[in-house]
Amino acid sequence: MSTKPTTTDLEWTELDQRAVDTARVLAADAVQKVGNGHPGTAMSLAPAAYTLFQKVMRHDPSDTDWVGRDRFVLSAGHSSLTLYTQLYLGGFGLELDDLESFRTWGSKTPGHPEYGHTVGVETTTGPLGQGVANAVGMAMAARYERGLFDPDAARGESPFDHFVFCIAGDGCLQEGISAEASSLAGHQKLGNLVLLWDDNHISIEGDTETAVSEDTVKRYEAYGWHVQRVAPKPDGDLDPHALYDAIEAAKQVTDRPSFIAMRSIIAWPAPNAQNTEAAHGSALGDEEVAATKRVLGFDPEKTFEVADEVLAHTRKALDKGREARAAWEKSYQQWRDDNPERAAEYDRIAKGELPTGWEEKLPVFEPGKGVATRAASGKVLQALGAVIPELWGGSADLAGSNNTTIDKTSSFLPEGNPLPEASPYGRTVHFGIREHAMAAELNGITLHGNTRAYGGTFLVFSDYMRNAVRLSALMHLPVTYVWTHDSIGLGEDGPTHQPVEHLAALRAIPGLNVVRPADANETAIAWREVLKRWTKVYGKGAPHGLVLTRQGVPTYEPNEDAARGGYVLAEAEGGEPQVVLIATGSEVHVAVEAREQLQADGVPTRVVSMPCVEWFEEQDQGYRESVLPPSVKARVAVEAGIGLTWHRFVGDAGRIVSLEHFGASADGKVLFREYGFTAENVAAQARESLAAAQR
Repeated sequence: MSTKPTTTDLEWTELDQRAVDTARVLAADAVQKVGNGHPGTAMSLAPAAYTLFQKVMRHDPSDTDWVGRDRFVLSAGHSSLTLYTQLYLGGFGLELDDLESFRTWGSKTPGHPEYGHTVGVETTTGPLGQGVANAVGMAMAARYERGLFDPDAARGESPFDHFVFCIAGDGCLQEGISAEASSLAGHQKLGNLVLLWDDNHISIEGDTETAVSEDTVKRYEAYGWHVQRVAPKPDGDLDPHALYDAIEAAKQVTDRPSFIAMRSIIAWPAPNAQNTEAAHGSALGDEEVAATKRVLGFDPEKTFEVADEVLAHTRKALDKGREARAAWEKSYQQWRDDNPERAAEYDRIAKGELPTGWEEKLPVFEPGKGVATRAASGKVLQALGAVIPELWGGSADLAGSNNTTIDKTSSFLPEGNPLPEASPYGRTVHFGIREHAMAAELNGITLHGNTRAYGGTFLVFSDYMRNAVRLSALMHLPVTYVWTHDSIGLGEDGPTHQPVEHLAALRAIPGLNVVRPADANETAIAWREVLKRWTKVYGKGAPHGLVLTRQGVPTYEPNEDAARGGYVLAEAEGGEPQVVLIATGSEVHVAVEAREQLQADGVPTRVVSMPCVEWFEEQDQGYRESVLPPSVKARVAVEAGIGLTWHRFVGDAGRIVSLEHFGASADGKVLFREYGFTAENVAAQARESLAAAQR
């Protein structure tokens, strides 16, 4: 088989084409074997994926954590075989057996790509559009990382310069999250981002004309992107030469993200299945797979056929990768030699360590004074920002309300932005009113590595973010969400803005730690614990949601046990506790006032503050029982939201003071009174619980 190049621009041999066609038949065989999956897009996109992995991207298959690598995101995660076949051919660790066990129990090739499960997968994708926003976050992180370590290098000359490539489908670009993220990417002028759109005109319901008639390319042009169209070859197949030229042109445009529209025919070249909706999400069938193999010159009687010379050719990516990394290592070492202080900072950050003495910068708040926990959080952020340069973030256009401005003099904005505080390497991110994309971008920032990111909005809008928050938890990513205006306490804005079910719903996400501090000092301790728990080691990290008040709440003496999730804030007097009051957030002071009434009546009462149920449940049984003694059956939980969380803590004799309905537009104090969040009602519920416990 000839290996003579067919063009001077892109070296594309018969072996390259055979490798692309091998990826196609592997995709068809894998879906056919398991009986379900998405073969069509993987078949039509094989030239694009192969061109990226074998001809364009700087990466080393033997070291998928190499900091200098280009990133690849498959936003169209249903077409996971688009990625898996390239990971196999390129020598990333997948082998033929893994493709043969596609979508089966225990395999390395699940239905959608999963970060931490399969080597070479940069992010978990599946919910459409998430990957687009992840890629935008990665591109943002790359710019911020460069600002931390090598801000003065000429463009393209820093070891921290690299590209983020993303393949998205029609479904990705129909989802609103991609519009949010793409708008921000254009505004941020992310010239290190290249988005390839698989324009195949097919979705599950058939031709996309059933739902879409906009000019997507013009839409991206309006976002401020550099746009190109790549026409297919006369036979309908993607043209790798045209695609390569478009990618290389995109890489030269450094002041805008790039959008490349690739017109493809789904399931090409299957004789009967191509350009059909059935090929999107169903096995082709034995006859159609055999027919496709005949078209491509493969033996229809063989399955998972890979010629030795093809695999030997594609596995040269390992040698190319090692060479690319060796060249990068030289520039990286030169940077280290020239910048010893920054190199030391890089080493610390790369290890996930925090600066010496950072905890001493945490503010301690005066007991007794009323402080909103959102305000306390803002003071903590500003104090920590001065000593933790890798900590950055912002808000979905609510920074003044969320108190998420870490540095008022430094906004993360591109060159040319008119704001006087604008800097391409700024600390404070203006995500805009784009909550869903913000959450997914935070995932991308965290996946990229070497920075610590947070993002804020009102708690009620966590619903807009939920899919991305769920993926934070699924990927064990240490993203920090700052959710303020946490209850009916926000008052006159009314029920549309008053979260009721949100605490319980967020606690239902496995792996998400929801932290609702009672006061300013608990807030500082919570931030400290979140930062100490930060790790991007898969399976060990976890996202956190800080849930903070708009209104002021009394400040108590700091108690280090707040970091254990639950602790005794006020002990019973006059004997062992007869009743335990459990509360979170702004309801803790109501429980404290109720305790005073009960103690006055001769009822020894303990108050437990439980800022984080998840942290508390991590503690050993001995500690948990020391806080909530099993012998004390009379218990009352107090939280201004749906009471689902608390049944397991209060038991059969317990009572829950909760909010099982929507709020209203009125002063927050009025609402707390009208809905029973008063010391009098909590004390009355405690007496009922005592009576029930004695029956």
